[in-house]
Amino acid sequence: MNAKRFEGGEVALKRAVILAAAGLLLTLVFGFFDAQRALQAYHVAVVYFIGIAVGVLLINMAFQAARTKWYVVIRRVVESIPLALPLLFVLFIPVLIGAKSIFPWMEPNGLDEELRALALHRHAYLNLGFFLIRFVFYFAIWIAMGHLLHRWSVQQDAGGDASLTLRQRRLGAGGIPFVAVAMTFAAFDWQMSLDLHLASTIFGLYYFAGSFLAAFAVVILAVNASRAEGLPAPLMNKNHYHSLGKYLLTFVSFWGYIAFSQYLLIWIANLPEEVPWYLTRNRGTWAILAVALVVLHFLVPFFALLSRPLKQNPRALGWVAVYLLFIHYIDVYWVMMPALRQEHALSPHLVDLTAFVGVGAAAVAFVIWRMRGKAAIPVGDPFLAESLRYDPS
Repeated sequence: MNAKRFEGGEVALKRAVILAAAGLLLTLVFGFFDAQRALQAYHVAVVYFIGIAVGVLLINMAFQAARTKWYVVIRRVVESIPLALPLLFVLFIPVLIGAKSIFPWMEPNGLDEELRALALHRHAYLNLGFFLIRFVFYFAIWIAMGHLLHRWSVQQDAGGDASLTLRQRRLGAGGIPFVAVAMTFAAFDWQMSLDLHLASTIFGLYYFAGSFLAAFAVVILAVNASRAEGLPAPLMNKNHYHSLGKYLLTFVSFWGYIAFSQYLLIWIANLPEEVPWYLTRNRGTWAILAVALVVLHFLVPFFALLSRPLKQNPRALGWVAVYLLFIHYIDVYWVMMPALRQEHALSPHLVDLTAFVGVGAAAVAFVIWRMRGKAAIPVGDPFLAESLRYDPS
C-alpha cells in the first residue's frame, strides 16, 4: 500500500503554537504576582500530560507484545504521541527549579514534629540529589523506548522489512516492566510525596489507571482528527472504533476498582500516618469533588460506554473522550492540589487553565511537528492489510 507523507496539519500546528505561547506566557505573568500558586498549577498540568504520553507509549508496547494486528492502521498515531516526552522533560524543569516550594520534604525544618520525623525517616529516598537522578532515569527510559519503536516503524515504511516488526514486538514485551515501574515511582515522587502522610504502594497504579484511560481518549481524538486522504480515519471501520471504545470502558472500570481498593485498604488499616490524606479530601468542597469523581469519573462513563452504537460512532466516542480527559484532569487536580495548597476549600484560579492550555498545546504542536514528513500509516507493516479488514465477529 502506498501512502503520501504527512505534510498537513499546518493550521493545527500554528494554532497549537499560538495557544502554547499564550498559555505559558500568561502562566509566567501570573507567576510574577503569586509564584507559588502559578508553579502549583503548572506542576499539576505537567504531571497530567506526562501521564498521558507515557500511557500511550504503554498502549503501543502492550499491543506490540500481544502481537495485536487490528491497531496497525492507527499505530503511527499511537507511536507519535509519546514523541512529546522530550519536550515534556524540558517543560518539567521549572518544577525542579521551584521544587523547594512544592515538596515539603525538601524543607523539613518548617514542618510540624510528625511530618518532620517522616521526612527525616525517608531522607535516604526523598532528597534532592536522588530525586533528580530518578527524574532523568524515568525520562531516559520513556524517551528511548518511544524513539526506538517509532524509528523502527518508520524505517519499515521504506522496504517492509519484517524483522523490524519482530524488533518492535520484542522491545514492547521486554520494555513494559521498565516503563511501568518508572511510571509507578514517578507517581510516588511527583504526586504522593507532596503529602508525607501517605505511603501507599498502590498509588502508582492509581496514576497509571487514570493516565491509561486518558491515553485511550487522546488516541481516539487524534484518530478522529486524521480525516484527510492518506490519514488513518478514512481507512478505519466501525470495528476499530468499537475496540477503542471497549478499552475506554475497561479502564473506566479499572480506575474505579483501583480508586476503591486504595480507599478501602487505608480505611481498614486506619493508620494515623495515612488516614489524614483522605481526611483532607473528605472535608469542605474537596469532599464534594470526591463524590463528583465517583459519579462523573466512574458511574456516568461506565453506563454510557455500555452502549454498542455509541462505541461504534466516531463522533459520539470523541465526545466521550473529551469528557474523560476533562474528568481525568479533575482527578489529578483532586489528588495533588489539596497537598499543594494546604486548604480545605477548593480554590480554582485562572492560572490552572493557562498552565493546562500552555503545556497541552505545546505537546500537541510538538507531536504534529514530529509527524510531518512521514507516512501517517505504517505502510511497510506486513499486517496492515489484515488491520484494514478488521472484523472480530
